Amino acid sequence: MTSERWRQTRLTLGVAAAGFTVFALLYAPQSVLPVLAEGFRLTEAQASLSVTLATLALAVGVLPLAMLSEAVGRRPVMIGALVTAVGIGVLCPLAESFGALLALRAAQGLAVAGLPAVAMAYLAEEVEPGRVGTAMGRYVGANSLGGLSGRVISGLATGWGGWPAGLTAAAALASVSGLLAILLLPSSRAGRPGLRLPAVLGGVRTALRDPVLYGPYAVALLMTGVFVAVHNVITFRLTQAPFLLAPAVVALVFLCYAAGGPSSALAGRLADRRGRLPVLLCCVSLVLAGLLLTLSDHLVLIVIGLVVLTGAFFAVHAVASGWVGARAPSAARGQASAIYLLCYYLGSSVGGTLGGLVYAPFGWLGVVAMSCCWVLAAGAAAVAAGLAWRAERPAQKFNGRVIAGSAGAKVNGPRLGRVTVAGARDTVTEGTFGGTSTTSAVGKTSPP
Repeated sequence: MTSERWRQTRLTLGVAAAGFTVFALLYAPQSVLPVLAEGFRLTEAQASLSVTLATLALAVGVLPLAMLSEAVGRRPVMIGALVTAVGIGVLCPLAESFGALLALRAAQGLAVAGLPAVAMAYLAEEVEPGRVGTAMGRYVGANSLGGLSGRVISGLATGWGGWPAGLTAAAALASVSGLLAILLLPSSRAGRPGLRLPAVLGGVRTALRDPVLYGPYAVALLMTGVFVAVHNVITFRLTQAPFLLAPAVVALVFLCYAAGGPSSALAGRLADRRGRLPVLLCCVSLVLAGLLLTLSDHLVLIVIGLVVLTGAFFAVHAVASGWVGARAPSAARGQASAIYLLCYYLGSSVGGTLGGLVYAPFGWLGVVAMSCCWVLAAGAAAVAAGLAWRAERPAQKFNGRVIAGSAGAKVNGPRLGRVTVAGARDTVTEGTFGGTSTTSAVGKTSPP
């Protein structure tokens, strides 16, 4: 293996290990919420704060830390995030009060924000253009695997020594993967991008003024709220009558996250072929079906419902985030991605808290009813964004007929599935806040 090939491999594996580390830490408490509630004498909503406060801090930290990486470089911010998040993870099991645990979790969420704020821009700048897609895919897959592993290992260890043992096990796992990430991540060749505040703020304004982008932003907010509310509260439901499952057994339910990788990859391919809006609406419908299945009192049907819901949610996330990247102009693509992430983690915080508040008086039926309303609102937002997008499109041709825009306009260009789009060659820019990698491609941007 050549030195350059080894460097590219280190880049990909290093960022994947970093993603695994921070998301294992971020979601480790989710499977031990009933034990936390019992140990500190908390309600479901109060116990859920150990997850939602961390994700709220992450949402707040994404934009500032992305801007910091412009000034000091990508790799220092990522390594700082890893070291700080793991260090706080070691301290969390030592918390003597729930308030102290919440303070540590908020600080940990802020530290974790340094990775999603920077990682994709780092990959876009450092990885060879032909391998960016593969590197991004491994990073996203490692995030999902980290979240799954953190939940499962903390839940299993809780059965042996309570919630401190669960969080200690997750911290030990994250320490190993975090050290591996630090050893693998090579120094940046791109140097310090340089903070250009007027350009950054201009991109933020552009990303906030585009009504089409409101659709995927709303989808991220609402669907993540549903997802986290369900997975927070299901731990309480399954440890209570009529199921009475041990926390270590309930932790195995989070293995349904394994459905997220294949479903998101399939949804991405279908969106390229069939358009983002119909695929997104199909996935939203599957989330709704999964929710309704969980109303059953049969454990098998509940698990099937969670698998369907989880796979469909990750598919929604893949399509919606891709819509942001395809829609936003190059000067604002990074900022739009950061705003999408902010909505995503804000939804996680709000949904996780409201799920516990609704469950206490109304039970699981109330959680499902609330979630169904949010899912329908997300579908409506996606439809509104799709209609706004189509209303402003120039004329396009479909099998020789004008299908959008002004009548009589003739368009020649590459075919996108079954749609012809103006321009024989498009330039596609990949990246996130503060970092882009521009490559020429034919027909990469498909309509919703």
